[in-house]
Amino acid sequence: MDGNGRWAQQRGLPHIRGHEVGAESVRAITRECARLGVEELTLYAFSTENWRRSAEEVAALMDLLRRYLVEERGEIMENDIRFRAIGELDRLPTLVRKELEATRALSEGNRGMILRLALSYGSRRELLRAAQAVARLAVEQGIEAALALEEEELRRFLYDPEMLDPDLLIRTAGELRLSNFLLWQLSYSELYSTAVLWPDFREEELARAFAAYARRERRFGGRPRGG
Repeated sequence: MDGNGRWAQQRGLPHIRGHEVGAESVRAITRECARLGVEELTLYAFSTENWRRSAEEVAALMDLLRRYLVEERGEIMENDIRFRAIGELDRLPTLVRKELEATRALSEGNRGMILRLALSYGSRRELLRAAQAVARLAVEQGIEAALALEEEELRRFLYDPEMLDPDLLIRTAGELRLSNFLLWQLSYSELYSTAVLWPDFREEELARAFAAYARRERRFGGRPRGG
C-alpha cells in the first residue's frame, strides 16, 4: 500500500495524515472485495524494513494500527470477514498484539472473505523460518524425512499454511518491485501497477485493476491458446 507519505507531502501534511487516509482506503477496498466475493485479501501493512523508520513514526503507525483493529471490528463482523495476520508478530507492541488477537478471535466464526494483514513481515524472513523448520524436521525425524518433502509441502512451514497463492498483486504509487512480499506465494501471480497513491486508491481503481487482470491469459508455463 505505497504512497501514503508522498500523498501527505504533496499536500504539506504530516506523514501520519497520509497513513490515516490510507486506512480509509483499507476500509473501502476491504468492503468492496468482500462484496465482490474475493476469497482472500492480503495487505502489506508493515514490513520488517519499516522498523528502521524513526521511533516517532513507528510509534504513530503502531497506534494507528491499534486503533484500526478496534474501530474496524464492526465492519469486519458486518461483512462476515475472517481476520488474520502474518509476520513476526511477537515484535509488535503488547497492546497491538492484544487487539490483534481480540479481532482474530472475534471473527473466527465468520465464513466470508479472509482479510490478512502482513505485519512486521518480510518474505525472506518467512523463508528462513521455513528452512529452519525443515532443518528441525531432519534432526527430529531423520534426513530422509526432510529430503522426501515435495515442493508443495513447504507451505506447511510458512506463516499461514492455509493461505491461497494470490491471483493478483497490486502495487500503487507506480512501484514495480516485489519488495520482499510473498516471494514463494507470488510465483505465478499476475502483477498490476498503478501510479495512483494508496490514499486515493478506492473502488474505481480496484475495478480497473480487476478489469486488467480479466484480460490476462494465465498459462502457468504452458503454451498460449492456439500456440
